[in-house]
Amino acid sequence: MKPTLQTVADRVGVSRSTVSNAYSRPDQLSPELRERILDAARELGYSGPNPTARSLRSGRAGAIGVLFTTALSIAFTDPYAVQFLRGLAEVAEDNRTGLLLVPLRDDDEGALEAVRNAAVDGFVVYCVPGWYKAMEAAWARGIPVVNSDHFGSLFVGIDEIASTRAAGEHLMRLGHRRVAIVADYISPDRRTGEVSVPSVEDLGSYVSRERLTGYRDAFAAAGLEWSEVITISAAGNSREHGAAAAAYALDRAPRPTAVVATTDLLALGVLDALAARDLRPGRDVSVIGFDDIPDAAQAHMTTVRQPALDRGRIAGRLLLDPPDDPADRRVVLPTELVVRASTGPASTGSV
Repeated sequence: MKPTLQTVADRVGVSRSTVSNAYSRPDQLSPELRERILDAARELGYSGPNPTARSLRSGRAGAIGVLFTTALSIAFTDPYAVQFLRGLAEVAEDNRTGLLLVPLRDDDEGALEAVRNAAVDGFVVYCVPGWYKAMEAAWARGIPVVNSDHFGSLFVGIDEIASTRAAGEHLMRLGHRRVAIVADYISPDRRTGEVSVPSVEDLGSYVSRERLTGYRDAFAAAGLEWSEVITISAAGNSREHGAAAAAYALDRAPRPTAVVATTDLLALGVLDALAARDLRPGRDVSVIGFDDIPDAAQAHMTTVRQPALDRGRIAGRLLLDPPDDPADRRVVLPTELVVRASTGPASTGSV
């Protein structure tokens, strides 16, 4: 017969709870008694209490669920995501808690089941549009949910509108009036190509809506109508998708004097597209990104810096130890426009 907690207790001559403490609360036992129990368990082939049953009894799963809509591999390759998850993991580790990554590439029944059945103590939301049904499933579970992309009772993020407004004002001061924007999540089918965005407020993605709003406001203040701005959808957040989207701006006449992107990865793709056409960033076409990942500095790219590591850390603290004061449960972090060589005065020679 398969050995049980009681089998070990009988062998050592102690209670079931004492054996359980040897695994879950070792500080309650002397080192000698705990070692006797673990030795007996090894001899009997007992591997320890069932973790699922233990979590049900304790009411704690010992894990944070991380919801995001990109491929699972992005969590390990996207520089901003890596920093965010690193900060979250540091806090989880300090609290002896694990991370469970829950990718939601499709907002389907599979995604709903993944959220409903995840053995977690709460969710941290990373880049999930508010319209996803999976978000409703997360809220319905009645466990803490920390948003990093749109406001909720637990929130850590940035002032997206103010951040891109500062970038837009920088372009306007440089004299740019032919501008293109490359963004993901602005087309329902996430295709690559020029799209019409007559009303920024109608965009479903919080991040895309807020960042485009900041640019729109900065352009409007300088007399540039939103209808004159070229908006290009990228099929995903990568250099390759950014380069493919940039082609729709760079291969038209007249060519924009500036291309802004809603992430650094997309903006780096824009730089790749410029290089492929022998165009010089900051001279022929100005480029601005968003995030300030390490590759942005190496490419001398103007961008908006946001604190990815701190954002992850604070998300973890809010979930595992939420402040008593509701006002302290909403944290807005500072951003900074970092001006580098990829932006310069509008070129009069653009064709």
